[in-house]
Amino acid sequence: MGLDSDLATTAAKQRTGGGGDEALLNRELSWLSWNARVLALASDPSLPLLERARICSFFSRNLDEFFMVRVAGLLDQIESGVTVTSPDGRTPHQTLHEIREQVLELTARQAKLWKRDLAAALEEAGIVVGQVEDCTKGELEELSERFGREVFPLLTPLAVGPGQPFPYISGLSLSLGIFVGDPDSGEERFARVKVPELLPRFMAVGERGLFIPLERVIRHFLGWLFPKMEILECCAFRVTRDADFELSDEADDLLIAVESQLRRRRFGDAVRVEVAGSASRRMLDRLKRGLSLGDDQVYLVQGPLDLESLAEFAQLDRPDLKNEQWFPLTHPRLAGVSSADDLFGEILEEDVVVHHPYHSFTTSFEAFVSSAANDPETLGLKTTVYRTSDDSPLVPALVEAAEAGKQAVCLVELKARFDEHRNIEWSRALEEAGVHVVHGFPSLKIHAKTTLIVRREGNELRRYAHIGTGNYHAATARSYEDFGLFTADPEITADIADLFNFLTGFSRPKRFRKLLVAPFDLRDRLIEKIRATGEAAKRGEPARIRIKVNSLTDERVIEELYAAGKQGVQVEIVARSICTLRPGVEGLSENIRVLSVLGRFLEHSRIFIFEAGEDASYYLGSADLMPRNLDHRIEAVVPVEDQRAREEVKRSFDTIVSSNVHAWELKSDGHWQRLRSKKGERQRDTQTLLMRSTRARQPRRSPKPTS
Repeated sequence: MGLDSDLATTAAKQRTGGGGDEALLNRELSWLSWNARVLALASDPSLPLLERARICSFFSRNLDEFFMVRVAGLLDQIESGVTVTSPDGRTPHQTLHEIREQVLELTARQAKLWKRDLAAALEEAGIVVGQVEDCTKGELEELSERFGREVFPLLTPLAVGPGQPFPYISGLSLSLGIFVGDPDSGEERFARVKVPELLPRFMAVGERGLFIPLERVIRHFLGWLFPKMEILECCAFRVTRDADFELSDEADDLLIAVESQLRRRRFGDAVRVEVAGSASRRMLDRLKRGLSLGDDQVYLVQGPLDLESLAEFAQLDRPDLKNEQWFPLTHPRLAGVSSADDLFGEILEEDVVVHHPYHSFTTSFEAFVSSAANDPETLGLKTTVYRTSDDSPLVPALVEAAEAGKQAVCLVELKARFDEHRNIEWSRALEEAGVHVVHGFPSLKIHAKTTLIVRREGNELRRYAHIGTGNYHAATARSYEDFGLFTADPEITADIADLFNFLTGFSRPKRFRKLLVAPFDLRDRLIEKIRATGEAAKRGEPARIRIKVNSLTDERVIEELYAAGKQGVQVEIVARSICTLRPGVEGLSENIRVLSVLGRFLEHSRIFIFEAGEDASYYLGSADLMPRNLDHRIEAVVPVEDQRAREEVKRSFDTIVSSNVHAWELKSDGHWQRLRSKKGERQRDTQTLLMRSTRARQPRRSPKPTS
C-alpha cells in the first residue's frame, strides 16, 4: 500500500469511534494527518535524495514535539480526572488510543522508507550507513582508536542494584539498555549507557563514505565499559517527557518564573518510550518499571530510533543530492535603496509587501532596523522578539540604538516554547546594553511580529512600521514562507504605538483604528468580515473568502464559515497542518475547499481575503485561527490597502491554490487526497513558480560599460 493510500486509511480511522459532532474533525488526529503528508513528501522519488532525508528528519522532530506537548496534555487531563471531550465527541482515552494506532503505523512506514529506500539510495550515492561489521581491518583499527580517544571518555555506565536506583533518563536522549551478567557469580544487573548528545550521531569512518550510528559503535565496544562481564542483551531506547508548563497569573517576576519552570521541565513525566524492536519482554518490563509507564506508552520501532539525526546528512557537501540553492532577491521597490532616506522615502511613498524567502530578509527587514539604528534622524525603535537567531541584526540594532541615546524598546516573549533559554539570554544582554526590555504577561504570549520606528522629518515626527507573519529570525527567513508589510500609514502606525504602550504600560486598550488585535477584537472583526461577505452573497453579488493559515480549529470561526458557505460564498482555505473544519459536506460546506501545500520551504504565512461584491479586504498577520491564538496570545493582523501590495498577496494565493505538485485536498470524509497533474496538464509546483516569477520581476540591470 502506498503512502497516499495510507493517508486515506488514516482518515477512515478518524471517522470511527467519535460519536460526536460530525461537522468537526479531531484536532490531534488532524495533526497526525499533516505529519503523514510530511512523510509522503519524504517518500517522493522526484525530490533530491538529501532533501528527502531532511524531510524524514522533520517528520521525527514533529512527532517528538507532538508527544511532548499534545499527548502530555491528554495524559494530564486523564490524571487530573477533569477530562474534556473533544469537539468531535472523543474522550481523551479514545483520542490517545487512536494516536497510538496511527503513530505505530506511521513510524513503521518511516522505518520501511529508511531501510528500503533512503538508506539504499544513499549507498548508491556513496554515503553508506552501515554497521561495525561492515568495516575493513583498517577501518576497524581506526574506529577502535577513535572510540578510545573521542567517545569512551564521555561514557558513564549506570547499573541498577542495591544502593543504585534506576537512573534518571533525560528527555529525547538516546540510551542503551543492557543486561550484564557476572560469569563467576551468576549475578545479573540492568545498566544504562547514555549516547553522548554533543557528538555526531553518525560516525564517519575511512575514506569510502562509511557512516556508523554512534550507538552501534558503543555497543560494539561495551566490553571496555564492563570488563570481564558478559553482555546478555543490549537494545537502544529513548524517552519523551512532558515539556509543557504553565505560569501563575500572579507571578511577580516573569523571567524568574520561566527559569524555574524550565528547571522543572527537565524532570517532566515520561509520556513515551521508544524501544528498538529486538528488545525482549524482560527488557521492556525493566524499562516500564523504571520509567513508571504503562504498556500503551511503549512504542516498539523496527528500525533506528531518532531519525531526526538524518539532518546531519543534509549538511554534507553534496550539491548533486540537494535542491538547487535559492538566493533570495531584493524586492524591486527596494532595489535602488542606498540610504536611510531612500528606504523610508520609498515606504512613505507607498506600502511595500515583501514575500520571504523569495524576497531577501537582509535587504528588507534587516535593512529597515539597521538603517534605523544608524540613522541620525531616527529617535526610537520598538520591536517584539518571539524567536530570533544569533545572526539576526535585530538585537545589535537595538543595542546600537540604545547606545546612541535613542529610545530602544524590546518585548521579549520568554514563553516561546523550546526557545525560552535563548530568549532569556537575549533579554539579559539587551538590558545590560540599556535597552528597555519588557517580558509581557504570564497568561498571554506576545506572538505579534511588529516593529515601530519613530523618525524626525523636518519639524514633525513620523512613524514607520513593519508587521509580519513570521519571526524576526534570519535563518528561518531563508526557509519559511512569510509576508511582511512596511507602512507609514498614520492610522496603522498609531495603532502599533498604542499596542506597544499597552504592552509596556498599564492600561486598557481602546478599539484599534485599523489593526486587528487578539485577544481583544481579532476574532470578532474577522467574523464581521465573514458575515458581510455572506450578506453580499445573499444579495446575489460575487462573494469569496480566501484564508491561508498554519492551523484552523476555532469553532466560532468555523461555524461562521459554514454559515457563509450556505449563503453561497465560495470559501478557499489553505491550511498547512491542522484543520478541523470538514469541507464538501452537502448542506453544510459544499462551497468550502481546503488545501494543504508542502515543499522545500515551510508554508507559514497567514492571509485573510474577503471579497464582497465590489469591496475587497486584504489582511496579513501573525495569527492562526485557533483558540490559543485568538484568546491567549497578543496577535496583530494588519490590512493591506495599497493596490500593488494587494496584487503581490493575490498572486501568491492564486499560485498556491492552483498547485498540483506536493498539494493535498481535504475531502468530506476526512482524508487528504493528493493532487496530481492530469495527463497533458502542466505541473504547477507553487514554490517553484513563485521563485520563477520573483526572478522574472527583478528590474533589468543596465549593461556594464566596456572600456
